Amino acid sequence: MVISNFIHPSVGFLLLALILPFLPGRQWKWLLLVPPIVALWSVFSMAPGVYAVLPYLGEQVTLGRVDSLSLIFAQVFAVMSLIGMIYALNVEDKGQHIAASLYVAGSFGCVFSGDYISLFVFWELMSIGSTFLVFLNRTRESTLAGFRYFLFHTVGGLFLLGGLLLRYKATGSFAFDHIPSADAALYDWLILIGFCVNAAVVPLHAWLPDAYPRATPSGAVFMCAFTTKTAVYVLARGFAGWEVLAVAGAVMAVYGVFYAIIANSARRVLAYDIISQVGYMVVGIGVGTALTLDGTAAHAYAHILYKSLLFMSVGCLIYAVGTDKLEKLGGLAERLPWVTILFTVGAMSISGMPLFNGFVTKTMTIAGTAEAHHTWQALALEVATAGTFIAVGIRLPYFVFWRRKPEGSWNDAAMKPIPWNMYAGMALAAVLCIAQGLYPDMLYRSLPFPVEEPYVPWTQWHVLQALLLLGFSGLAVVLLRGIITVRSGINLDFDYFYRLIGRAVLALLCHPFAWLDDRWTEAYRVGGLRGLMLVASGCSWFDRQGIDGVVDGSAAAVLGVGRIGAKVQNGNIQDYLAMATVLGLAVFGLVWYLG
Repeated sequence: MVISNFIHPSVGFLLLALILPFLPGRQWKWLLLVPPIVALWSVFSMAPGVYAVLPYLGEQVTLGRVDSLSLIFAQVFAVMSLIGMIYALNVEDKGQHIAASLYVAGSFGCVFSGDYISLFVFWELMSIGSTFLVFLNRTRESTLAGFRYFLFHTVGGLFLLGGLLLRYKATGSFAFDHIPSADAALYDWLILIGFCVNAAVVPLHAWLPDAYPRATPSGAVFMCAFTTKTAVYVLARGFAGWEVLAVAGAVMAVYGVFYAIIANSARRVLAYDIISQVGYMVVGIGVGTALTLDGTAAHAYAHILYKSLLFMSVGCLIYAVGTDKLEKLGGLAERLPWVTILFTVGAMSISGMPLFNGFVTKTMTIAGTAEAHHTWQALALEVATAGTFIAVGIRLPYFVFWRRKPEGSWNDAAMKPIPWNMYAGMALAAVLCIAQGLYPDMLYRSLPFPVEEPYVPWTQWHVLQALLLLGFSGLAVVLLRGIITVRSGINLDFDYFYRLIGRAVLALLCHPFAWLDDRWTEAYRVGGLRGLMLVASGCSWFDRQGIDGVVDGSAAAVLGVGRIGAKVQNGNIQDYLAMATVLGLAVFGLVWYLG
């Protein structure tokens, strides 16, 4: 769609998803890179403005609202789509590429939506595409997780739909703009709940650590980048300055990192840490100052890069040795040295280590939160930073790469060589993580909100603070190394209560209906079945005595007449004349008598 020099980045991905099923051979894989390249060119060349305003059912639907906030998210989405497609070039399953294309198209559509109608359409497209990235792993666990994932996002979409319809009824407008918290009505809270489901706000988060570890390896790379960050964008667009988000984000930051520390699979560790990292962004949105909103946008940009790098690294582990379970991993630093190095770049970035991009974005959000006098939220983010370093910067690489290989773990002879494209995708993300850490201005100049005093991360205090925090976190790991272990199984968090709700539904609904069904079956067996047998017996008697009697009697009569006729026909002409005479006299006598 080309309108007023605006090329919507979603178009290329939608076209790819449309034509991909019909492309033969193997050369179609190179077409996967075309939509991301077009999206990069489009995003980095478009000017702010309002484009692609279309009439729909008497309303104006805006598909292209371009401003500084939408541009920074669109930029990182375009970069990530290229990285993800490069990483997935070796995947033969067209279904995965179609689902990923629809998913990315939905995210771009949400970022540029100027109204709730188009936002809702792209929101649901994103939900459908991401659900299939879970289904297409084709295991029983992924199927169940996919259904649950879709159920959560369907419920979130219904909250969004109900809120936007009630809002339209009250205001007469579908415009998607900022909503002041003081003027919020019920429908605004419904919309907020719908957004919070995708943002994995606790306790609406259970779908994330359940689905992401069970998605396809390349699908998880896309999912870690788009769903929650699209939710962060719409929250920043519509709900900046809502105090409830500052509280919710602080809870997310600490809650997610706690469960990341005790999780037993690499992707589950990273999934819980997504909740924690998105908590930083939600705090920044809730505080609502220019500095914290800039910190939210910058941290979302950095998070997409380093989190995708980490998920790509774990995807390499799954490809090479077939598992991401920590109890089955170890000793891989020697066998997978480049994966180890690239994973370390992502781990240092997410931990906020100086020289990496997490340092120049996390400190911005924390400093802005403290300056706005949200002291305990700032402390919660500091605690989450320390926990992230323990979970992802120390514990995860130790159990995966540096400890001695456990007995009965991965088979050295069966290890598969990692394709070049997977290394290429990881290398591109790693280079950007380091480049943004060394030259933060390449990120800062795209930040959406102007501030009176530009934030400077490379000060002695910021560097010293980061090093002290990480240093003491490392010391804590050394002192507590005896309790930081790996156990098989799943650590249930708030998911425990969802399971209780499920059991309660079974007890209140399914079990009574099952009891009634059993009673009805027994009643039918005792009464209904006997009655049916009696009716069948009566029908059988009538068939024998009635219908068969009439038919058999008629047949016997005809047979008797036939036998008499056969006996009469003896071939004697005198007998025939005599019978004719007798018959004639009988007829004459009958006519004479009656007449």
